[in-house]
Amino acid sequence: MQKKNSATIYDVAHRVGVSLATVSRVVNGNSNVRDSTKRKVLDAIEELGYHPNAVARGLASKKTTTIGVVMPDITDVYYSELARGIDDVANMYHYDVLLTNTDEDPVRETMAVNNLASKQVDGIIFMGNELDHEVVNTISGVNAPVVLAGSVDSEKKLPSVNIDYVEAIKEAMEAVIKNGHDRVAIVTGPVEHAINGMHRLVGYKKALEEAQIEFDDSLLFSTHQDYAAGLQVAEKILVTGATAALTYDDEVAVGIMNYLRDHGKKVPEDFEIITSNDTKFTIITRPQITSIGQPKYDIGAVAMRMLTKLMNNETIELTQVKLPHTLERRGTTLN
Repeated sequence: MQKKNSATIYDVAHRVGVSLATVSRVVNGNSNVRDSTKRKVLDAIEELGYHPNAVARGLASKKTTTIGVVMPDITDVYYSELARGIDDVANMYHYDVLLTNTDEDPVRETMAVNNLASKQVDGIIFMGNELDHEVVNTISGVNAPVVLAGSVDSEKKLPSVNIDYVEAIKEAMEAVIKNGHDRVAIVTGPVEHAINGMHRLVGYKKALEEAQIEFDDSLLFSTHQDYAAGLQVAEKILVTGATAALTYDDEVAVGIMNYLRDHGKKVPEDFEIITSNDTKFTIITRPQITSIGQPKYDIGAVAMRMLTKLMNNETIELTQVKLPHTLERRGTTLN
């Protein structure tokens, strides 16, 4: 029998001789249908080529089986790896994913959250280095659960999945201090962002304090998150007499390393570098770059699994999840 591309739920009900409600129950996996009837409905759906309308199903069930993901930069390797984990788990639980790019602009982030809410998504995963006050207010007004992935909420009001950024930077600092460096530059994003000022910088200072090295604010640098920024900040770092640097971004680290080598510095003999995201940029360079290892795929996957539980009104004992990190030692540090 030739399939009809425009078959509707009415066609299926008419073919089998059952009510629309019965077809709807079969489509939505409701077990309150006799097996014989269910088989007839499924056969009719296959014969007619009926494809359930997700929007219509959402209106009936008050669910759209769609989640929204707010990303600061869809081209950024770090966030794209998180997104893979989100998407795989979303598919496992039969959710579609809507991605939005914000360029880490608070206005666009607010618009993205509002737009996703207007599409009646069942939940939202938010990624980014900072939660603007207006963005937080917008999220609090959304009638759907929101989970942070790779982001921090300084007030810990929103469920989140990340690593312990304080401890990670502290361990990286301890490694270069152990190699004899007492002037170590730290390169971050804006310090007013919680992930930088309240986490990365805190870990840096803790390591200095334990090593009895005085904090020098001339060794603190804030940059954009790209290769060109690394080239620009490297010149400033050299002026300070620093002999090592910790960076928050892998592209920035590559820029610093290339500038140093272009200006006669040997890495790691003259200058050591540790970066933070452990993306592909750390292994395609020569030398390869030592990095804090983050379970990026797992961060996305665990955030999505947490969201599925929240969307199903399940109880979650731990809403502030910190996954383990590592220090991947490579060619930009002596050991």
